[in-house]
Amino acid sequence: MSRSLDRLTLLETFIRIAERGSISAAARDLGLSQASASRQLSDLEDRLGVQLITRTTHSLALTSAGKACLEKARDHLTSWSLLVETFANEAHVMQGSLRVVAPVALGQKLLADTAASFQASFPDVRIDWILEDENIRFSEMGCDLWIKVGPVPDETLIVKPIISVKRIIVASPQLITSKDQTPDTLADLPFAALSPFEGGHIPLTDKAGSKQSFRPSVSFTTNNIFAVHRAILSGQVTAVMPEWLVREDLIEGRLLNTLPDWRAPDLPVNIAYAPANRQTVRLKKFVEEITSSLEALV
Repeated sequence: MSRSLDRLTLLETFIRIAERGSISAAARDLGLSQASASRQLSDLEDRLGVQLITRTTHSLALTSAGKACLEKARDHLTSWSLLVETFANEAHVMQGSLRVVAPVALGQKLLADTAASFQASFPDVRIDWILEDENIRFSEMGCDLWIKVGPVPDETLIVKPIISVKRIIVASPQLITSKDQTPDTLADLPFAALSPFEGGHIPLTDKAGSKQSFRPSVSFTTNNIFAVHRAILSGQVTAVMPEWLVREDLIEGRLLNTLPDWRAPDLPVNIAYAPANRQTVRLKKFVEEITSSLEALV
């Protein structure tokens, strides 16, 4: 192995240790022994003449030098990856890695299939698929792409709106005893709230554009949309849900749209990535695939 390639390997190992917060976890990802990954980290620190990570029996933490090095290391690997792609494209080969953060529901159902299809077409691309609804620190996670429901709070990124997700209020037929539901009557039913989108009141808009809101009687809160879905199917609660996620339940009669003339505010789905000078060919292609899958929802 050449010395220059060895340096890139050391940087890659350091990045993976920093992202995983564990030498053993990083070693498993990279197909190394824990001892080998630890030696590579020490080798990099010796070459740079600084300590990058403080190690204790139970945890790792980046030093100030480590935080600065992490950003530079990612830039170097991105530059190398772009160079490799320049020549790989001549041989019609797509290779490298993609680190993607996706929302839980979309990422677990629809978009996981998109990622699998992409890998089937480009088997030399490794995808690190992370499901997270909360806000992240893009640069610290070393992401290539962030698929986000709601606004993206990072002005350093390019943000591209893709679709708006329609949301409706649904419940099990066993919970709804009357078809003549209104926003006021729904306030008396037990409600499952999905954080961070639901607050103390639910604003609604009807087909004519009239607006009304109601304060639900919240009996169940969670940050996981699938937990809300299960709670609704149990017949114990009503809730606001993305229409695409409950579409089959509505068709097959497991759930009802409690207010067919009303809907909760739509939620935008955005994709975010670093500026164009850091975009690899594989990222651009993957963004195209993700965009097509999301647009098929509406």
